[in-house]
Amino acid sequence: MSAALPHPALPARPPGRDGGLGRAAPSGLPHDHLPDGAADVLVVGGGIVGLTAAWRASRAGLRVTVLDPSPGDGATHAAAGMLAPVTEADFGEEAALRLGSDSAARWPVFAAELEADSGLSVGLRTTGTLTLAYDGDDLALGRRVRALQEAWGLDSTEISVAAARDLEPLVGPRVAGAFWAPGDHQVDPRAVHRALTAALGRDPRAAVVHRRAVRLLRSPGLGAPVTGALDDAGHEHRAGTVVLAAGADSGALLTGVPEVCVPTRPVKGQTLRLDAPPWFTLDHVVRGIVQGRPVYVVPRTPGPDGHREVVVGATSEEHPDDRRATAGGVFALLRDARALLPGLDEAALVEVTPRVRPGTPDNLPLLGPTTVPGLVLATGHYRNGVLLAPVTGAAVDAVLAGEPLPPTVAAIDPLRFSPAPSSVPTNRPGGP
Repeated sequence: MSAALPHPALPARPPGRDGGLGRAAPSGLPHDHLPDGAADVLVVGGGIVGLTAAWRASRAGLRVTVLDPSPGDGATHAAAGMLAPVTEADFGEEAALRLGSDSAARWPVFAAELEADSGLSVGLRTTGTLTLAYDGDDLALGRRVRALQEAWGLDSTEISVAAARDLEPLVGPRVAGAFWAPGDHQVDPRAVHRALTAALGRDPRAAVVHRRAVRLLRSPGLGAPVTGALDDAGHEHRAGTVVLAAGADSGALLTGVPEVCVPTRPVKGQTLRLDAPPWFTLDHVVRGIVQGRPVYVVPRTPGPDGHREVVVGATSEEHPDDRRATAGGVFALLRDARALLPGLDEAALVEVTPRVRPGTPDNLPLLGPTTVPGLVLATGHYRNGVLLAPVTGAAVDAVLAGEPLPPTVAAIDPLRFSPAPSSVPTNRPGGP
């Protein structure tokens, strides 16, 4: 475990965005002019992204409030925790690949710092990822993706089915091909969230308020700073800087901030959690293509009794967060997972978890300061909230320190969907 890094020096007041990527400008309220009881930083949203932002602000010595009715009960609760920029690389998504690869490389230090601050393990396992192709058409698709990975300089190799069984003896008899990505790993998202909660709990300057934000607050006048959020009990939470990390609900909170457009939408997915017996010795993440359908199987470290949790996922559908699993979704996941790993038949199905992920039109996050003083975005991470937690933390560190954003973050404009300044209406609805 590595030692925690020194905290960055803080400016007199939190920075914002002056219209150029990665260049800070004064925003929000100066720390020495905050109202009594106000926080330095208010984070709206308590999933893994929001708590990461809060933890980084806490480490920087700031007063932090997190606003969320059920922290960690959204996409974080369902996530399998794959750190897989290589095996998730896809055509036309090079920006996502670069961002994910940057964040994956930061995970070891991120995990070590968080474990040191919290005293809890985050379940980081650096065992690599095995991808299996079920039939000949799946193998052809896998080879096309492998050619893309090679063109992008990624570490992925086609291996024989026999070599795949050497890695994982539980691989089934009807597999047409295999690929190995040694640098794609995993972490336990629920353990990460527990650690983030514990780290914040150790800091008397940090507070988690179990209320839902209904809208952001700002001073009167177009271009005025965002100053906090109103919760569903009618209480105002004031802060010098607001980090919007409310997942699929983020866009709805900006009714009084027409300068910023956050088109997040709910994309529902279902994951299954199985209790596997001691003889089920799966050690690597297994991803698969079964007659064109993607599936993944993520094994955790065995417990003292030899049993281990195995996460199977994930479906994907444009659907609101009704928290209802579908029989067809559960059947499809089990059908395809057991086609690759027949031993899953003997595992107990102990949990079905339907949740929504915050999608954006281009599947890239909205991360960084905005043109509105005091408002920072950290949302729209879609399937990759867990993978992107470290680079999100690095972006928050940069914003708070008034330094340039990481280059992979700066390459993705958080205001790319927002109106041009001249098209913003002057009769702004809402108010403080």
